[in-house]
Parts: sequence; C-alpha cells; structure tokens
Amino acid sequence: MATIREIRRRIRSIQSTAKITRAMEMIAASKMRRAQERDIASRPYADLMRQVLAGLAAQRQGDDDIHPLLVQRPVNRIILIHITPDRGLCGGLNANVNRMAVSFVLEQSVPVTIVAVGRKGRDFMVRYGREVRAEFTHLGDRPSVVDILPIARVVTDDYSAGLADGVYLCYAEFVTTMTQRPVIWRLLPVEPATIEARLEVGYIYEPSAASVLAELLPRFVEMQLYHAILESIASEQSARMVAMRAATDNANELIEDLT
Repeated sequence: MATIREIRRRIRSIQSTAKITRAMEMIAASKMRRAQERDIASRPYADLMRQVLAGLAAQRQGDDDIHPLLVQRPVNRIILIHITPDRGLCGGLNANVNRMAVSFVLEQSVPVTIVAVGRKGRDFMVRYGREVRAEFTHLGDRPSVVDILPIARVVTDDYSAGLADGVYLCYAEFVTTMTQRPVIWRLLPVEPATIEARLEVGYIYEPSAASVLAELLPRFVEMQLYHAILESIASEQSARMVAMRAATDNANELIEDLT
C-alpha cells in the first residue's frame, strides 16, 4: 500500500504535468488562430488571381503555345507533396495523413515520387521505402510565401520538364477546432475549368495575355501550396490543443482520485 508521502509525491508530479499540458494547450490555441488569420488574409489575393487566370486561360484555349503547367498528358509518373507536422503530440493527425498518403500511393498503377514537407511525413515515407524526391522541414509555425517557393519550384520544374505527369497535394484540411480531415487533390496540371471566372470587366494585358499568364500560373501554384501548408499548420495546432486539453483533464481526474 502506498504511503501518504508517496501519494503526495505522485500528486505533485501529476500537477506539474498538468501545468505543462495546460500551457501547451494555450500555446497551440494561439498558433492555430494565427495560422487561420494568415490563411484568411491571403484569400482576397488568391481569389482575384483565380479570376484573372480564368479569363486568361479562356482566351488562350486552343492555342498551340499552351503554358507547360496547363499541358495534360498521359500519366506515367506522379509527384505527391506530402505535408505533415515536424512534431507529434497532436493526437492521431499524423497517422491519419500518413495513412491516406500511403493508400494513395498503393492505389496508383504508375510510380509515385514523394516531396515531403514536414519531418513526420518524411520519416514515415523513408521507413516504408518510398522514393523521396525532396524534403523540406522546419518551416515553423509562421511560414511566408517566400519560404515555400523552393517547394513550388521543385514540382513546377519537374512537371514542365516532363519528369512528372501529375502533381498531388496531401495534407490535413482544417474543418473545425475538433475536426481535421486528410485530403488529397491534384495541383498540376492546372485545369482552367476549375478556375471560376467572375470578372465582368475586360482587361487589356501588356505586353500580352500569354506573358501575363506565364507569370501568373506559377504564382497561382505557389498560393495553392501556401494555402495547403497554412491549413496543415492550423490542423496541427488544433489537434494538439485538443490532445493537451484531454491530457490536462485526465491529470486533474487522477489528482482527484488520489486526494
């Protein structure tokens, strides 16, 4: 039977742990809100770019000199951008995203190369012997668009060079504080049909519509990638906040049982 001294020591230890998990919960909540705010702040720019691109792509349909990022060809090789956190302690988030990514890889009838964004996804793919084309870790909780440019450059260069015939994104989509949903969708080739055209104003493009399209398409891909990374960060922090809250509640219940 435990002595009173041992019980008190255990209570103090649990109280110390509860303070840590409570602090981690509050930090995660703050980081989650920041990621959401950055995502929301980037939407007007992304929406207007999408509208301008829709008009440009519609003008260019049927042209022989189609932009490389719009070219659709038979799929012989795929790149999967696998976005995960660098750290754990976020419930089943990492396992769920990794599970969806590996299921996607196994379903394909062609080789799939991984571009890993985040240590947890990279470690998972290396452990299971998947080909990792490039890895990007330690982006932090507040990445800028500049920080993700090397990632975008790898996949756009490979696609333009014909080294990949499709590029997909896999990450945890932020739904609510309690819900994070793993998703996969195609990033390249860009389909004009998926870009909603709502502009009613006619624009004159200088020096030409083709040159403007050539400049905007890579920016569009970068913004899509940036949005996915911000969603992943918000999902990570919300999952960590919920996990730490549950840990704090469990610690408090255990303290009550011991007193």
